[in-house]
Amino acid sequence: MKKLFLAMALFAAYFSSAQTLSYNDIGELFSKETINGTARFNAMSGAFGALGGDMSAIDINPAGAAVFNTSEVAISLYNKKIETDALFYGINLTSENEYLNIGQAGGVMVFKTNNRSGWSKVALSFNYAVTNDFNNSWVAKGNSGYAPITDLYDPEVVYSNSEGHYLENYTDGKNEKYTFTVASEYNNNLMLGFSLSTHNIEHYQRVLTEEYNSDGIGNTFDISQKQELLTYGDGISLNFGIIAKPDENVRLGLAYQSPIWYALKEEFLEYDVAIYESSTGITSSDYSGTNGFDYNLKTPSKLTGSIAYIFNKSGLISLDYIYKNYSNIKLSNGNFTAENQGFKNDLESSTELRLGTEWRMDAFSLRGGYHYEKNPYKNAYQTDDIEGYSLGAGFKFRGGKIDFSYLNSTNTAPYNFYPANSQVDNAELNLDNSRITATLVLNL
Repeated sequence: MKKLFLAMALFAAYFSSAQTLSYNDIGELFSKETINGTARFNAMSGAFGALGGDMSAIDINPAGAAVFNTSEVAISLYNKKIETDALFYGINLTSENEYLNIGQAGGVMVFKTNNRSGWSKVALSFNYAVTNDFNNSWVAKGNSGYAPITDLYDPEVVYSNSEGHYLENYTDGKNEKYTFTVASEYNNNLMLGFSLSTHNIEHYQRVLTEEYNSDGIGNTFDISQKQELLTYGDGISLNFGIIAKPDENVRLGLAYQSPIWYALKEEFLEYDVAIYESSTGITSSDYSGTNGFDYNLKTPSKLTGSIAYIFNKSGLISLDYIYKNYSNIKLSNGNFTAENQGFKNDLESSTELRLGTEWRMDAFSLRGGYHYEKNPYKNAYQTDDIEGYSLGAGFKFRGGKIDFSYLNSTNTAPYNFYPANSQVDNAELNLDNSRITATLVLNL
């Protein structure tokens, strides 16, 4: 009975200092949406709020569905490459990973009307998109001089000589969005749109932490701890948008996306293998079993203001400004008082700037873009902000078109493997994300 009580106490200590993402980390991560859509959309860094006429643009501003003149379908395939440099106590390790996935698939139906009231067009659309791709894997190693897990596991012996740490972080899953949109055009210069979106999210994380330690008199204690966290669920959101054409060259857009209301489930488990080496030698293993929990998450709402200038049929330039207040994230259906206060204390509003341009030469088009997103954490470094550029080209053929794009983003980020121990520094990550996208569009 005493051993059972000790084991339960140890696992309680482990859970309180888990190396997997905390609820605050999950809330911030699930509130983010990356630039990932059609190749044309990506090539212009997602600056489509005032333009419309693109399947991924509808996800930004649903009024953009009314810009289409004909019905069409589109499907996009992307190849994601992520390079992660992990610096931990003077040792820098680089990890590279590549993933291939469908990024977008959808279509729009355009109905012309003879209504003399001025509503000349109605558009209905459906689009599937991956708004966030969680696939990544990286490793880190170094020597902090401390042994946090070992001290928890065997406090009777002081293993003061740390010989190092080995750390692995693996993530998988994605955030998928299914959007149903209705939009209409009035008097050829005003478009209104409404969208209903359902969200399906799955995030899996596996963290391995190993410590190698000794007491200086011949005894060593090595411990390997693996934790797994699976979070999944569904959500719903609404989106309202308007696009106005003050004249033939200027486009103005405004869109409001409501919070996403998620119902989430999680499954957590932990494995521990401890090796105590002395004249006899002892090895022990522990397994927590699967622990489940259900809760709700409300993400912040998003406001997008856009402006574009059309150079007749030769080209265009477009600018989007996005505002989102991350301190409004809220967890419920559980005791989340501390976490919700943490959102208010640690997070703030974030702004995002997207700039894109396109130039046409008969059937060919060339595109480029720039994007910048401010990190929502109040204590974040400037390098933690996401910044990047994009390039692309397209070719029209009878019955459709094909587009290609390259998008690159960079930022830094800390990762804390020992959240309950302030003596051990974070692993400092340098992230380089690139994505090549190809889109096929067919007219109906």
